[in-house]
Amino acid sequence: MSLKWVDVLDIAIELAESKPDVDPRYVNFVDLQRWVIALPGFSDDPARGGEKVLEAIQAAWIEEAD
Repeated sequence: MSLKWVDVLDIAIELAESKPDVDPRYVNFVDLQRWVIALPGFSDDPARGGEKVLEAIQAAWIEEAD
């Protein structure tokens, strides 16, 4: 599966599964962007992961974790 920045929910699910000990409410955007880019199957321009998309990923991850 190829992940792009627009795949917010899929990215959030991958992060929840790969980082079960991380509380997404306390993740900074620098780490979040690094983790997304490092996900297997992620194939998008790292520079396109701006604050708005990172906020959406973090919100979806929080939902996923609850």
